[in-house]
Amino acid sequence: MFEGDCKSENAMKEQFLNGAFFDALDAHRQAKGLTWKAVAEKARISASTLTRIAQGKRPDVDTLAALCKWSGLRADDFIAYEGDQRVKPEPLAEIVGHLRADKNLKPEAAKAIEVMVRVAYAEFRKDSEGEHS
Repeated sequence: MFEGDCKSENAMKEQFLNGAFFDALDAHRQAKGLTWKAVAEKARISASTLTRIAQGKRPDVDTLAALCKWSGLRADDFIAYEGDQRVKPEPLAEIVGHLRADKNLKPEAAKAIEVMVRVAYAEFRKDSEGEHS
C-alpha cells in the first residue's frame, strides 16, 4: 500500500460490498439452475472459495475476475462510493486498456499503437487554460 494514498485497511475492506456480490452471484446461480459446485467448475475456481465468500471473506482479484466473467456481473457495481467519490478514468487510460484487451491485436501491435496515441495525445491535449500544449 502506498503511504498516504489509501485509507486504513479496515476502511478499505468496507468499500467492497461482499454480501451484495454474493447475493447477486446466488441469484445468477439460481436463475441458471446450478449448484455451487457447478458454479465453481464453470468459473474455474474451487468450491471452498465460494464457501469462504459465503462466510463473508472477500474474494481475491483473480477469483473476483473469474466470477465476474462467469456471471456477467461488473465488479465496479459492488464498490461503495460516498456521494460523488466515483472517479472517472482518464481518457488515455481507457484507450490503453481497450488496446491491450483487443483480441485482434498482438501485444506488440497494441504497444506500438499505444506509443503513437500517447504522442498524439500529448501533442493535442489542451492544457489547464484550454489552449493546445
